[in-house]
Amino acid sequence: MSQAILKDAAQLALMRRAGQLLAQVFADLDGFIRPGVTTMQINDRAEAFIVETLKARPASKGQYGFPYALNTSVDHVVCHGMPKADEVLGEGSIVNVDITLEQGGYIADSSKMYCIGQVSEEARRLVDTTYAALWKGIEQVRPGATLGDIGHAIQAHAEAAGYSVVREYCGHGIGTQMHEAPEVLHYGQRGMGLPLQAGMVFTIEPMINQGGRGTRGLRDGWTVITRDHSLSAQWEHTVAVTKTGYEVLTLRAEERPA
Repeated sequence: MSQAILKDAAQLALMRRAGQLLAQVFADLDGFIRPGVTTMQINDRAEAFIVETLKARPASKGQYGFPYALNTSVDHVVCHGMPKADEVLGEGSIVNVDITLEQGGYIADSSKMYCIGQVSEEARRLVDTTYAALWKGIEQVRPGATLGDIGHAIQAHAEAAGYSVVREYCGHGIGTQMHEAPEVLHYGQRGMGLPLQAGMVFTIEPMINQGGRGTRGLRDGWTVITRDHSLSAQWEHTVAVTKTGYEVLTLRAEERPA
């Protein structure tokens, strides 16, 4: 994880294609995720869409021994939640769906929050603030900026709203491997850390807690929850550093300018 792998134009084109396909997976799930659906049904639908419709590979399945195509992290689950056949999404819950997809040898990684039915004002505010924090970080990306600029922008926005930033988990470089250099922290100081160069591709994926930033892992070896059982939210995109700024490779249709 010591040196970032710069992508050339041809490699970026393959990563852009993987990102566009991943955006289609979320579009398919948008009308499916609702009260009464189980997290395993979300997994099965996404896997079928990736494999059968898009002719791609769910890159998370089998990675480090993980058995499913995606993570579903509900309410106080911070990240790495495992889909379950008996976990039914109830009215008022929030869930992060985190998906990776590989096609043409390159991987895209993104996650999206879903509000299930009518959620509380507090839950909605957390989800919206976390999304805004993601974009505060993305907007720092350009050649000559630093990783610390990204982390500082995210941390400042989240903490100004009264929330805390999870520190045990971070974004990462991505390409032919899901996890490449550099590590992208979601907290930090301006001007500190690795300078950004055109051709870098990495994820930005802040995990923001409603309460304290402490976390703990469950016995399944994957699921991470907030230590105080407060709500947690996360959004993620795969971002390329361009000569003039950034390109969000996993941008979804609803995020594009009209």
